[in-house]
Amino acid sequence: MKTFMRYMPASTWAAFVFLATLIVLGLSADFLAPYDYLETDLLARLQPPVFAGGNWAHVLGTDEIGRDVLSRILYGLRTSLLIAALGTLIGAVVGTLLGLVAAHFRGPIEQVIMAAVDFQAAVPFIILVLFFMAVAGTGMWIFLLLVGLAGWEVYARLTRGMVISARQQNYVMALEGLELSQSTIYLRHILPNIGSALIVQLTLNFPATVLLETGLSFLGLGVQPPNTSLGLMLGQGRNYLINAWWIAVLPGLVIFTTTLSMSMLGDWLRDRLDPLSQGR
Repeated sequence: MKTFMRYMPASTWAAFVFLATLIVLGLSADFLAPYDYLETDLLARLQPPVFAGGNWAHVLGTDEIGRDVLSRILYGLRTSLLIAALGTLIGAVVGTLLGLVAAHFRGPIEQVIMAAVDFQAAVPFIILVLFFMAVAGTGMWIFLLLVGLAGWEVYARLTRGMVISARQQNYVMALEGLELSQSTIYLRHILPNIGSALIVQLTLNFPATVLLETGLSFLGLGVQPPNTSLGLMLGQGRNYLINAWWIAVLPGLVIFTTTLSMSMLGDWLRDRLDPLSQGR
């Protein structure tokens, strides 16, 4: 592990430390937030941050109804990261399992799964979100499930191709000659061999999931008040960009730096774990 981390560039180290700091801040929101994120104070509404002439009672200012922006960013960061992490994992698990099923059974089952993959890739996801919310209603768990199903087709296509290729390798043929069960071959031999590519794909999909949650919450289709998220703060602050820019700009900066840091880590992991990148 030390050898693996030793070759990490300074910029990637900075991204790693920054992302780890954001995670700690989000998880510690209950202890670090100076105010309850729902607490309002109309007498202190639209106060600017300290660096823009505000006072230390509200370091990052207040919003249109006097809620502390710093407290809302901390709680919103936790919500956004939690949704993005769980959504990415759901998509990875569902896509990997379906890719394994398609590669193992082939034939009609594979055709059905790949048709679903093509359908998911072809239809704009916002249309699917509107359809499911019209049928099932809104709710945090429904929204989390929708975010999780946003990128499953990438994992399914990737897993199917790598498993089909792996089954033609000599080590898999030798394992089949030893009459090992198919579950043992997949779980103990094929999946560990293709795991690095799946991990890289997961880190590359995480920023896209963060932006998806942000976009849906910005449009009012994601996290609903009184809960908060970075995307919801961005959407609520868009009407105050002229006279209270900090309400939207500060959460937007957090979103930007989070996705940038995760993208840098994903690119570095791809260069370290992808054999094709190493060959170049």
